[in-house]
Amino acid sequence: MIVILKNLVFEYQMGGETLKILDIPEWFIEKKIQVAVSGPSGSGKSTLLNIIAGLQLPTGGAVTVAGAKLTMLNEMERDRFRADSIGYIFQNFNLLQGYTAIENVLLGMTFSSRKNDNDTARELLSTVGLSHRINHFPSELSIGEQQRVAIARALSKQPELILADEPTGALDPFHTNDVISKLREVCSNLGCTLILVSHEQDVVSSFENRVSFLELNKAFKHEKKAP
Repeated sequence: MIVILKNLVFEYQMGGETLKILDIPEWFIEKKIQVAVSGPSGSGKSTLLNIIAGLQLPTGGAVTVAGAKLTMLNEMERDRFRADSIGYIFQNFNLLQGYTAIENVLLGMTFSSRKNDNDTARELLSTVGLSHRINHFPSELSIGEQQRVAIARALSKQPELILADEPTGALDPFHTNDVISKLREVCSNLGCTLILVSHEQDVVSSFENRVSFLELNKAFKHEKKAP
């Protein structure tokens, strides 16, 4: 298993009240599979990904990713682990506007233990269909092309796990199909595990492995109702 969650709880205080966002008794993800997690916007899916990535710590429970017990690591140790083992694809791309496509991909390697490798960066951009756009800035790329640069950057350190947070939220249907197809193809070729969260049923239904966030997360059963 590459992801093991046990008795995971995440709560926060608001107006003197404790709000439970996550309550997941257990969840296991096998290596090299691709799974889509469906659920409405604002339901806590991004919080779940952030906890798996070590960006946030749960209120309670255990989080083990690629053999590392994240709840036992300090912030610096989690940062180093994430840099080497996890690729994160954000809905808003998070590309640096003053950097070209290839420079954005190379930046993904900078924070890991991998050395910057121009050949690998070029190969990844070629794999996602952008070999002719490597020296273009984000403002010179379409929305779909920008997301493909973000995919190449997340894969640049050859992580064991890719987390994709609503990666098609800003795309039209044509670019959605293109980006999801490229993402799944590259993850399959590189042997990466993929966890994608989305509220778009067309995206989720394209995956063989699907999980309903409202069923996975018991916080909804006791405290919330899906909109």
